[in-house]
Amino acid sequence: MDNNARKFKRATSFKIYLTNPSLRSALFSPIGKDDDFMGNLVETAIFSQWNHNIDFTPYYARWKRGEVDIVRLSENRQKPVWAVEIKWSNRFVKSLNKLAGLKSFCISNNLSRTLVTTLDIEETKEDDGLIYDFTPCSLYCYTVGRNAVEDKQQNLSMAINH
Repeated sequence: MDNNARKFKRATSFKIYLTNPSLRSALFSPIGKDDDFMGNLVETAIFSQWNHNIDFTPYYARWKRGEVDIVRLSENRQKPVWAVEIKWSNRFVKSLNKLAGLKSFCISNNLSRTLVTTLDIEETKEDDGLIYDFTPCSLYCYTVGRNAVEDKQQNLSMAINH
């Protein structure tokens, strides 16, 4: 781009990454809980909650045949410690085979337990030695946010007392 912004004037496409799920509705139109785009908004909301945690950098894993939405890496070894798959659906509770990418990731990284969000089911299932903790998106989002606030309060308290 030059000083006259000529390159910008000729641009025909661009990308916007929303940092808050409410921005999508504010910019475009409200959507219902059954809208196809709702899963993206839920993922954005949960990811945004993790961004409030100063001691955690969320990662994701993506490869040719799959992806995992949120992965925590150990600080010293940079290896996965846990993985979360964000779903806005209950169908995966009854169809563990549809979580093949997550299962493959967990097995190849020696993770014995993983979390999968749901619409409103809270349940634990086991398949081939891997434990799946299913929890509603709303509960998981709340828990991540609450833990971030409690961590900040604890860090502030420790700083004041030292």
